[in-house]
Amino acid sequence: MDLWCAHAKNNDFLLRKSFFEKPTCWNSRNSLMALEIRVSRKQCLSNCCRYRPVLVRAMGKKSPGNSESSSSNSSSSGNSDHSKAGGDGLKGNNPPGSNKSGDTGSLKSHHKPLDWREFRSLLYLQEQADNADFVCNQDGMFSGSKSLPLKWAHPILTPESGCLLVATGKLDGVRTFERTVVLLLRSGTKNPQEGPFGVVLNRPLHKKMKHMNPSNVELATTFADCHLHFGGPLDASMFVLRNWETTGLVGFEQVMPGVYFGSRNSLDEASGLVKKGTLKPQDFRFFIGYAGWQIDQLREEIESDYWYLAACSANLIFGGSQNNATSAGGLWEEILQLMGGHYSDLSRKPKQDI
Repeated sequence: MDLWCAHAKNNDFLLRKSFFEKPTCWNSRNSLMALEIRVSRKQCLSNCCRYRPVLVRAMGKKSPGNSESSSSNSSSSGNSDHSKAGGDGLKGNNPPGSNKSGDTGSLKSHHKPLDWREFRSLLYLQEQADNADFVCNQDGMFSGSKSLPLKWAHPILTPESGCLLVATGKLDGVRTFERTVVLLLRSGTKNPQEGPFGVVLNRPLHKKMKHMNPSNVELATTFADCHLHFGGPLDASMFVLRNWETTGLVGFEQVMPGVYFGSRNSLDEASGLVKKGTLKPQDFRFFIGYAGWQIDQLREEIESDYWYLAACSANLIFGGSQNNATSAGGLWEEILQLMGGHYSDLSRKPKQDI
């Protein structure tokens, strides 16, 4: 880590003397620094509410040299969802800025440091277990696992690139989005002229690319046996790919570590990776159409309780078989159950009871 800082505002959660005048640990030989922040967290038991101190530790290590040389050591709504034969599978205008590359490491290796999404999830899961222990044992000791499960999901408050939009009961009866899970490819917060967009993950079309009689050579050959999915009501299609090994793919935009997306203008690069053996056709998922919103539209829909927001592990997006994990209801139920609490209860209720 080349640069770090901590910024705190005056509020009721930071305790007095939360920040020390110097780091709690400094190792000049390894350029290692540790920082501790003490905060308070509200605990409500029966009729009594009190604040319980919590210690947050952060550690950073300065990278030797530049980031490239040390990279190996560093840590819209619509009403129809049908497709038409005779197209390319990837058609229409490309979504804005769909030809960028990412450079974050793989999630496959358990020896690599957690990225910020995983770290946040670990904190959330530990807090949930900690709260359960506090209620049961009154001792405040965390006894849960200190590593992430293979699959995880938890609620978040604001949309971000790589998060999931999980349809609520208010969308029951809306054919296009009923019980859907949308992967938000871009949150639309970086460019004020661009709204958020993503693809529906759990609407398989039960067709392969070759069934669409694509005119594009790469789609008709390299990706002929790839399954097709309904991505949304807007007329521009794209694909999502997984890559746990390579730390950066030119021509694609990273959604989260291990997951990238591209469109028609990056098909040549995608085909090249398959021909070189870097990726397999099974690592790609092709979507006909996509879902998009105006700048404030998605936020208004979230505030109106049309969508739950969740962060999730990358393997949830590609995990399981084509017929199970990406079925209309299977992934929707799985995500809600992983989110826990009342979300888990909602996943088991019939549509009319939600």
